[in-house]
Amino acid sequence: MTAQRRTHRQIADSGDSALALSQRRVVDTIVRKQRALRSQRAVLVGISGIDASGKGFVTAQLAERLRVLNWNVAAVSADDWLNLPDICINRDDPAEHFYKHALRFDEMFERLVLPLKQSRRVDLVADCGDAKATIHRKHRYRFRNVDIILLEGIFLFKPAYRHQFDLAVWIDCSFETALQRAIARGQEGLPAAETKKAFETIYFPAQQIHLTRDHPRETADIVFPNDPP
Repeated sequence: MTAQRRTHRQIADSGDSALALSQRRVVDTIVRKQRALRSQRAVLVGISGIDASGKGFVTAQLAERLRVLNWNVAAVSADDWLNLPDICINRDDPAEHFYKHALRFDEMFERLVLPLKQSRRVDLVADCGDAKATIHRKHRYRFRNVDIILLEGIFLFKPAYRHQFDLAVWIDCSFETALQRAIARGQEGLPAAETKKAFETIYFPAQQIHLTRDHPRETADIVFPNDPP
């Protein structure tokens, strides 16, 4: 700890919007979890939701708030551990296949997440991909003295991994809103019509499988509303 940690009262928002209040609630819960550990290890927070629900945006906002409070935060995107399209995309059964093969979860947890959680530090070079890549790119993860890990991504709360999280946050967003956001930001670098097709034939059906089988919203510790008011 390099400086005295501040409270939310000292960094109060100029206007307490519903979003700001939701963020403060999550931050307060994370801080309580971390203090209970007495720096024995890092707190692992999972931030999940359907595709284009706003996971990355919310994670960035939470990380900023926690850093202002002088916590050392590692923000990690599970998207970097996506399988290449020739592995995660299958035309015959697109939703089920993507649900099962979208990400290299075991490798991500074994090489990055769990070592960082236990030792609060990591230095590794990993093969990373994205939805358009044909080959992996090298990415170096270097973290030291980490207090809090914010891991954001899809399908994080599958039963095989749910128990690894000290806190599970579900970003609650309708499919309609998510599709509008995906089209507006040119998700995957595709034209609007192709984005709509990909979401309606692959991503959203895969999420529906996840919602039905794994009940991520119901098993989350916090449900974070992220639809427009």
